[in-house]
Amino acid sequence: MANAVLVVDMLRGFLEEGYPLYCGARARRIIPNVQGLLEQELAQGSRVFFLCDHHSPDDPEFKMFPPHCLEGTAEAEVIPELARYQGEVIPKRRYSAFFDTPLEEKLNQLKPEKLIICGVCTDICVLHTVADARNRDYKVEVPVDC
Repeated sequence: MANAVLVVDMLRGFLEEGYPLYCGARARRIIPNVQGLLEQELAQGSRVFFLCDHHSPDDPEFKMFPPHCLEGTAEAEVIPELARYQGEVIPKRRYSAFFDTPLEEKLNQLKPEKLIICGVCTDICVLHTVADARNRDYKVEVPVDC
């Protein structure tokens, strides 16, 4: 099997102005790099998973952060620049995409050679997802500027 690409939180709520947790223009600069990565990996037969922050209105996370990426809102959608790429969307409600999601089961079935993990907020959700992937003995790659 080829690789699995985990695209973490490339969402309108983090990458478009006007939302409470907008990460800024600097974060937007990775979009073309992520596009290139997805094109390259899809051409090699890799699977893509969009791991998307997705919260209910009473989520305990809102004690630390303002309400964001509420289920069913535009804020919780993958940015339009990446919407054309074929990938499975997996909603997540915690930092790690492995917590209480079907990701691990899907990866166990897929048996990828390695996980390539990219996205915004590398110090939060990308970091926790990478740590949990390594704790599960996956080979992990985190591309620079993706």
